[in-house]
Amino acid sequence: MRTKSVKKNKINVVTLGCSKNVYDSEILMGQLQANGKDVVHEEEGNIVVINTCGFIDNAKEESVNTILDFVQKKQDGEVDKVFVTGCLSERYKPDLLKEIPDVDQYFGTTELPSLLKVLGADYKHELIGERLTTTPKNYAYLKIAEGCDRPCSFCAIPLMRGKHRSTPIEDIIIEAKKLAAKGVKELILIAQDLTYYGLDLYKKRNLAELLRELVKVEGVEWIRLHYAFPTGFPMDVLEVMKNEPKICNYIDIPLQHISDSILKSMRRGTTQAKTTKLLHDFRVAVPEMAIRTTLIVGYPGETEADFKTLKDWVAEMRFDRLGCFAYSHEENTHAYNLTDDVPQDVKQQRVNEIMELQSQISWEMNQEKIGKTFKVVIDRKEGANFIGRTEFDSPDVDNEVLINAENTYLKTGEYATVKITEAADYDLYAEVITE
Repeated sequence: MRTKSVKKNKINVVTLGCSKNVYDSEILMGQLQANGKDVVHEEEGNIVVINTCGFIDNAKEESVNTILDFVQKKQDGEVDKVFVTGCLSERYKPDLLKEIPDVDQYFGTTELPSLLKVLGADYKHELIGERLTTTPKNYAYLKIAEGCDRPCSFCAIPLMRGKHRSTPIEDIIIEAKKLAAKGVKELILIAQDLTYYGLDLYKKRNLAELLRELVKVEGVEWIRLHYAFPTGFPMDVLEVMKNEPKICNYIDIPLQHISDSILKSMRRGTTQAKTTKLLHDFRVAVPEMAIRTTLIVGYPGETEADFKTLKDWVAEMRFDRLGCFAYSHEENTHAYNLTDDVPQDVKQQRVNEIMELQSQISWEMNQEKIGKTFKVVIDRKEGANFIGRTEFDSPDVDNEVLINAENTYLKTGEYATVKITEAADYDLYAEVITE
């Protein structure tokens, strides 16, 4: 017979999905800690909160499997309670209640106060920027807006996150200062759409002004931009990037496709000509800029000709960083009304072709770095190497710089000047330059 745990309640927060979810979990944990709760991140605890992702099929499958694993642990007496929050719960709550009823309670993306209540905590409005960070101590995500107003046909994010809501500049600065006080040196700005920032609050695109205020925060050395949208990009951001050393010469701008017919069906509000000009303008304004993008292949109606257009364009544009995903047919999106007519094996083949092409481009670009010097931040030690990044690389998704640890001592979170000695597709090898 199963017996209830007699130990003091420890709340284990499990995070799945993107950096926005990481941020949300950190806010949840900060609130719990402020309420005197014993909270851990992905460690053992008798109360489990799973922050789920519901974006595409693979993410949904991982979320469901994680819920089932913890429900089984609950049935086996290893945990006492299982709560589920996040995007999957927001989007599919009625289905989840029916299919996995052993979860104690489901919460959506905007129900943090209700979740805290069942965990015996009060939502403290005064806790601006109070978070229990889970990233390495030298960098942290900083969410500047929630939700999205874009009408992209393939995307379910507005269903799960709602309309775009910018965070006031003064609140972002408070949070940035608190992170800097903890030793955070790199702020990674995230939102569903950075380029929309400020339109709701200030009646104008206000990302550049936010950046001008953020660079004043003492202790912060790098500020990185993630998830910009190509339509309506505020070009004054490029001026700030060029003139402010703290703003990394880096931008993550998911472009999704380039064939005009696919872009139109995707409801992206742009064309191949406009997108190509935008990237040209980026490179003229900030020649050092590393551009990262994300593409979707296998979208409904994507022909061999559409795919060839995309592949040729990738070869022409030579992105510094690129990710490619197979289209996922998502319920209640505009594209769900279309026939998902590209076979799964063809989708995967197209993903492979794009990534093989990008691997070659990345290798060629990395060879050009041999013999050059770069400022790198040290993220961690792994085996016989310290692992660092340049300003042109974001954590987890981009290139890493490996420095032999045998005759060099470096501290996590510190910056070093290195010389590149060797280069592979996605890794650089370097030695520290001592003054």
